Amino acid sequence: MKKFTCVQDIGDLKIALDEAFEIKKDRFKYVELGRNKTLLMIFFNSSLRTRLSTQKAATNLGMNVIVLDINQGAWKLETERGVIMDGDKPEHILEAIPVMGCYCDIIGVRAFAQFENREFDYQETIINQFIKYSGRPVFSMEAATRHPLQSFADLITIEEYKKTPRPKVVLTWAPHPKALPQAVPNSFAEWMNATDYDFVIAHPKGYELDPQFVGDAKVEYDQMKAFEGADFIYAKNWAAYSGHNYGKILSADREWTVSERQMAVTNNAYFMHCLPVRRNMIVTDEVIESPQSIVIPEAANREISATVVLKRLLEDLK
Repeated sequence: MKKFTCVQDIGDLKIALDEAFEIKKDRFKYVELGRNKTLLMIFFNSSLRTRLSTQKAATNLGMNVIVLDINQGAWKLETERGVIMDGDKPEHILEAIPVMGCYCDIIGVRAFAQFENREFDYQETIINQFIKYSGRPVFSMEAATRHPLQSFADLITIEEYKKTPRPKVVLTWAPHPKALPQAVPNSFAEWMNATDYDFVIAHPKGYELDPQFVGDAKVEYDQMKAFEGADFIYAKNWAAYSGHNYGKILSADREWTVSERQMAVTNNAYFMHCLPVRRNMIVTDEVIESPQSIVIPEAANREISATVVLKRLLEDLK
């Protein structure tokens, strides 16, 4: 595997899942694979689970790890071509990237959508520059349009907890006080569409995702109807995608907050969220603290998904 930015890069999902469960039984089985290899983790945005789980995964594989926080202890980086650099960004990413590549063997990049230009975001300009200019294998620790390490961990979690071969999985929009990127819902939809699950996306009108990610999923504007008989509920906020509304908050309807009212019509569904979560905005205390909440095991599986991805990238270096 040369890069990891989307579900297509992981290949056959059954093989990937078998590998994940093998690693979960023995996290240090491949500890010699990364000896004398260095992972550079580059963060344009904040992180808790991604930072900790990816660094732990690299340690599982015997790697050295360098962590760089852009804008905190490093020069601010200009990311666009053709600009006159007379502002507060003294270094261009096109010089910085090849330099970074000199110091490592694999690069992980975390760079959210900026909501200033949809074309810039959806072309994945930043991570694609790393892929093009670093000379190193690159993987996404969340990009503008996808968060594949999270989605892989979500899939692992569903496979662990499902009680039927083809569970009903519902991705539901929920309110949030800030405009959030579409990366997690896009990516979750993309990975769920690669399975044979019964997959439904529920959201208010105006929050339609990019059709390339929606795929063949059923879209439902009635949240209660979507929840009926569901086995897994995945709650997440996202800002509007379409046209001049890109990056905007169109609704803060608390009726969409996941509560016991909605969960009561499910098939005793498990509750999932990528975290961090705004309690009593996205989900009520009662739901996230219930026995059916699997947000902690879901987060723990981030270590497993990252270990699989790094293992495959390391194997391709040989």
